[in-house]
Amino acid sequence: MEKNFFKKIRILDGGMGQALLAKGLKAKGSLWSATALIEKKYHQMVIDTHLDFINAGADVIITNNFSARRRRMVEDNVDSFFVYANEKAGELALKAKEISKKNILIGGSLPAQNKTYVLDERDEYLIEKDFFDQATIIRPFIDFFYLDVLSSIKECKIALRVLDKMDLPVLLGLHVKSNGKLPSNESISQAIQNCKNKNLIGVILACVSPEIIDKTINEIKECKIPFGYKANLWKIAEPLPHTAWKSAPGTNPIKVLGTRQDYSDLQFFNFTKKMIDKGATILGGCCEIKASHIQKISNLK
Repeated sequence: MEKNFFKKIRILDGGMGQALLAKGLKAKGSLWSATALIEKKYHQMVIDTHLDFINAGADVIITNNFSARRRRMVEDNVDSFFVYANEKAGELALKAKEISKKNILIGGSLPAQNKTYVLDERDEYLIEKDFFDQATIIRPFIDFFYLDVLSSIKECKIALRVLDKMDLPVLLGLHVKSNGKLPSNESISQAIQNCKNKNLIGVILACVSPEIIDKTINEIKECKIPFGYKANLWKIAEPLPHTAWKSAPGTNPIKVLGTRQDYSDLQFFNFTKKMIDKGATILGGCCEIKASHIQKISNLK
């Protein structure tokens, strides 16, 4: 992979987990999209969903192991499938690429290793071990690592320290709140400044609403690194981790967080065009961004 890959406009995929649920995935507990890795009957569905985004014009697909982190596997009593699920995520992404016969790249999802959208306050050695174990499993299948929805400088630095040993490029995905700061209350510019690394090839705002992206994109621009976003279309601007949901953790997230049915692919196109005018080159979606949204913005390449 070229280190300057993201200096040109590149289209990322959309939200795998929500797309799988829309296709009929029956998630168990808090496993969400990882259910489709553990249960063989859903493997073709994962391949087909990757292909939906590839055929829509994505230059990059992300492995479907966001929920295959150790914490969720343990809390759902399926930790014996930890290696299997993460390997399968890589295998299925690679299979989709082979079927497509297109020269797309595969980003390896390396998510926040505890709860999503909040600071991981555990001891560093525990966080480091979790990052290392998941990264080691998916490495053979990918072109670069995608640090997927991280919430603090602490997590970013630990993850980058781990990935230094693996010698692959890294795309950093930061989650920010409506105040423009990470859940750790650190600024975007502080995070990027503290995470400068020889393997870093870009920074994106991860699983963040278009409105928050619009408000904070200029701060990233000043950091002089390829930048962009994976936008979500949750109705709730600041989503809570699944452990804080009042309903059962296996519920489809849209029943708790809502979905913006009125945000059309044309609106996403116009938003993306505006972000390109501001210098963004890494363009894609997260939860509730569908293949139709990606197809529309692929016309901007």
